[in-house]
Amino acid sequence: MASSLTSSFQTSFRSVFLGERNGFSVSSVPVSRVGFVKKNIECKESRIGKQAIEVPSNVTITLEGQGLKVKGPLGELSLNYPREVKVEREESGILRVRKAVETRRANQMHGLFRTLTDNMVVGVSKGFEKRLQLVGVGYRAMLEGKDLVLSLGFSHPVRMTIPNGIQVKVEDNTRIVVSGYDKSEIGQFAASIRKWRPPEPYKGKGVKYADEVIRRKEGKAGKKK
Repeated sequence: MASSLTSSFQTSFRSVFLGERNGFSVSSVPVSRVGFVKKNIECKESRIGKQAIEVPSNVTITLEGQGLKVKGPLGELSLNYPREVKVEREESGILRVRKAVETRRANQMHGLFRTLTDNMVVGVSKGFEKRLQLVGVGYRAMLEGKDLVLSLGFSHPVRMTIPNGIQVKVEDNTRIVVSGYDKSEIGQFAASIRKWRPPEPYKGKGVKYADEVIRRKEGKAGKKK
């Protein structure tokens, strides 16, 4: 009895699922192979990457395969390029960074390495500088030989060794000027100075860049009487 009820339930369930009670039949369709269409990725040319790089007369350029050496009155820098981009020098003397292949990564590298190349040329000819300012009572800076000594409210002064190729100047004991020909090294050293005492948002005390804007927060109001 139980087996007959089970078989009849399975039959009725199968008929409902297949649509037999609704008056239509379900036909099986053979599965064929699914084909994929390969499309080429068209990458737009970088607006920064396609700009030419002017080379001053006092700068010497040396191209060696995927390597570039730039020498000027302030120093010498070198850079190796990935296989996605290449650098060329035209007859007029200007430099151009071009994509070697048409890929998404090449489009990303195009603008980046054009900027790095331009920073090298400007760095060895004119140089870069980064200015910082100390804000706070008792905060001051001074130079001792090749070290920068900072008084930032700690129990001891902070002593930092100045890397080679970087010049540091202190003005009025509260303003620091970091200069040199390698923009990345200047930015890294300036960031390491600021890291010791980042500016706080209530009174603005700390070490900040000269052109940095600190978003202030309102302190807790006193209890109203």
